[in-house]
Amino acid sequence: MGILEGKKLLITGVLMDSSIAFHVAKLAQEEGATVVLTSFGRTMKITQTIARRLPETPVVIELDVADQEHLDTLADRLREHVDGLDGVLHSIGFAPQGAFNFLEGTWEDVSTALQISAYSLKALAVAALPLMPEGGSVVGLTFDAKFAWPVYDWMGVAKAAFESTNRYLARDLGPKSVRCNLVAAGPIRTTAAKSIPGFEQFEQVWDERAPLGWDVNDPVPAAKACAALLSDWFPATTGEILHVDGGVHAMGQ
Repeated sequence: MGILEGKKLLITGVLMDSSIAFHVAKLAQEEGATVVLTSFGRTMKITQTIARRLPETPVVIELDVADQEHLDTLADRLREHVDGLDGVLHSIGFAPQGAFNFLEGTWEDVSTALQISAYSLKALAVAALPLMPEGGSVVGLTFDAKFAWPVYDWMGVAKAAFESTNRYLARDLGPKSVRCNLVAAGPIRTTAAKSIPGFEQFEQVWDERAPLGWDVNDPVPAAKACAALLSDWFPATTGEILHVDGGVHAMGQ
């Protein structure tokens, strides 16, 4: 029996089969879970196509985390497909190109990055909460925000806000027996990474700095960590950031 046997999971962010979210969905199905995916707008057809590469083709529902109506109706629309949710994967991030220039980024650019990449964790968790029983799990993906990384700029600030949001969610959802944790993955060649100008700077040095080494083309280690946190194997862990980066976070320069 798989570690996610009988679980019902909502997974966001499946755009390509190279994405961490895709591999979380794949592992979840292999471990016995029922999976529902989200997408919206022009990317719906892309997600529906990629979904057919999973062991079982899941339902894809529309969810734009910047659309309050989508959030308000999420639970009712999910009830058409599942009778509850045991876990949610937040794999959502976006910043306009202007946000990748720290000194010149406008508030319009920055506020968009903060809404989509940080506030949406709270928004998604609250929207899913009516379907989550005790023991539910919210898991998000981050890129370690302790440092001022090259090229990351306002997206790095958004990730710092994201990590703080996770801690406050852990505080407020803990009494409802819902856990909230993040996986801080090393750089992976995903659609999101390709949208960041100069992201190859991370790729060039990460393997050299990682004690365990690092493969920018392998999303599976991070996906396994997400699957474990969505399972019942971490019943007393919340507000945590689990690093899956080959050990870079623990090393000096």
